Amino acid sequence: MKLTARVPVTAGLMALLLLSATGCKRLRANDQINKGVADFKNAKLESATNHFQNAVNLDPDYMNARIYLATTYSSQVVPNLDTPENKKFAQSALDGFQDVLQRDPQNLNALRQIATLKRNTGHPDEAKDFEKKVIALDPADAEANESIGGADFYQSYKNAVTVLAGEGLTDKGDGNTKLSKAGCAKLTALNEPLVTEGFEYLKKAADINQNYEEAYTYLSLLSRRKADLECGNIPAIKQDLADADMYAQKSMGARKEIERLKEEKSHGVAQ
Repeated sequence: MKLTARVPVTAGLMALLLLSATGCKRLRANDQINKGVADFKNAKLESATNHFQNAVNLDPDYMNARIYLATTYSSQVVPNLDTPENKKFAQSALDGFQDVLQRDPQNLNALRQIATLKRNTGHPDEAKDFEKKVIALDPADAEANESIGGADFYQSYKNAVTVLAGEGLTDKGDGNTKLSKAGCAKLTALNEPLVTEGFEYLKKAADINQNYEEAYTYLSLLSRRKADLECGNIPAIKQDLADADMYAQKSMGARKEIERLKEEKSHGVAQ
């Protein structure tokens, strides 16, 4: 009886010791994180990286430590810079965020950061895939929607410049009516899916945030890319260009409203 009575007591003590050890690791990991954050704010990135790595080593299950570590690497990535050092930072950041997703597949922070890294390292299609994963988890994420539409515009612009150059033309942004029928057919095949998708996501972004200046700007620019696809249909081109002007006005209006709200807020704080 005494022996069996001791079993649950011993098990309880073991559990208590384990909890105590886990709590101690978390406290030490938090100390490393605090030091890392302080170094990060002071631009001591190498030291910050070491502290965050120490936190991960102390408590491998501590998700915040992994996020901080990967974010520190990500902060050192220069967009579109093709150097060994930049690639190393980008890969370290991607590995860190992917590790987070293996443990927590719905971690929005990691998904958003990977999308940004993919976009900044010249992988727009992969970036869009991750933005769509973000939207699936958070449909109200206006920035993710805008990012997809912006990527679609940039790709459609590159396609237009390339096709036009093949006929000795430059982009006029006015429907490019001098482009041949064959050239327009080629451009339509390349850009119609991008323009359609771009409008879908940019309009969602503007619906979510009615003062989203960048979303309206891209809608204006994408309307001019849509005009290219009318293949000389003058009334349709005029409508697209009118839409471009309308969205440009919305963009300016959104900027003014944002500035008004900032001024209103600053006056409120001052009072």
